[in-house]
Amino acid sequence: MRNKDKIQPASIMGPTGEPLTLDDLPPSNTKRWVVRRKAEVVAAVRGGLLSLEDACKKYTLSVEEFLSWQRAIDNDGLMGLRVTRVQDYRSNGSSTANR
Repeated sequence: MRNKDKIQPASIMGPTGEPLTLDDLPPSNTKRWVVRRKAEVVAAVRGGLLSLEDACKKYTLSVEEFLSWQRAIDNDGLMGLRVTRVQDYRSNGSSTANR
């Protein structure tokens, strides 16, 4: 019989190359999601420190929002997480749609 509880690592390699533990993660009441904080949460889920479900619950994120952070990192690295970049894309798309 398999144990449903997975072994959770004490720390993983964080996005800055430093060890990352559960205590290093952003607080659950985080309102300002800068690149580093988003990347830490993605690294924690990928590294097994935190499950996707726990991360979404702790930070009141939708699964889609978390997955968008993950895709942004995969596609464009940490700079893909910049909100201003997304806003630039949206404003460019909307301005061409109005022409």
